[in-house]
Amino acid sequence: MNLTDKLESAEHRFKQILEEFFITLYDERLLTSHGIDHHRSVWNYAKNLFLLLAADNLISKNFSPSGLIIACYLHDIGMSIDPGISHGRHSRDICSRFLKENKLNESDFHDVLEAIENHDDKEYKITAGNYNLLTILSVADDLDAFGFTGIYRYSEIYLARGVDPEILGKLVMHNASKRFDNFASTFGFSEKLILSHRKRFDIIENFFKEYNKQVTVYQFGMNIPSGYCGVIEVIQSLINNRKNLKDLYREPGKYSHDPVIRWFFDELFSDQSI
Repeated sequence: MNLTDKLESAEHRFKQILEEFFITLYDERLLTSHGIDHHRSVWNYAKNLFLLLAADNLISKNFSPSGLIIACYLHDIGMSIDPGISHGRHSRDICSRFLKENKLNESDFHDVLEAIENHDDKEYKITAGNYNLLTILSVADDLDAFGFTGIYRYSEIYLARGVDPEILGKLVMHNASKRFDNFASTFGFSEKLILSHRKRFDIIENFFKEYNKQVTVYQFGMNIPSGYCGVIEVIQSLINNRKNLKDLYREPGKYSHDPVIRWFFDELFSDQSI
């Protein structure tokens, strides 16, 4: 069985039970941006990266697609306990529970548990050319941090962690830039892939450039959200009221009469196919 066949076999075996396991534990209202849709996206990105590497013989024949799909679907489930930096450890513990419930030997999935616990380390100390499970998981996770989806995901998690809106834009750009640079370095052999995601990175970069300009004069909490900062206020309101994006989409007045806010959420819903 070649690597592509192994990938299809792993998805057939694990995708449904992983999604069912995830949904029973994770409350989407607490942190929509890191719910099941995020994990589905990370798996899709990981599959594409895996197939690209396999086609160029850049991945070991012993690589386990089964481990990859488990890691993709459970890497952020620990945010159901703690949305902070310790969520990787919680995700690892929950993954151990998944393995036991499905009678899988934990010793066979040590690399999966390690990757889950350490996937959010953005110091990127991984050796260049080492395309292991952690490398693919980490890059696939990073790719879901770009585009309009990335703007929402960054904003929600940072606000949930208590980040001041006045510095949010600078923190996002610092983190997002590191993610893109690592991606471009790791997969630099594929110019087409880099260019396609460069466009998505440009979206988040341009948004927060405008946000950082507006935030110097913007007054939060005036109940009249507007512009790029108004987008962040709407997201903060969703968090405060324990609503998710689908709740916002169903509201008769939708998002706002402000053109920037309407543009952003229209693009976001299109990006996520809600």
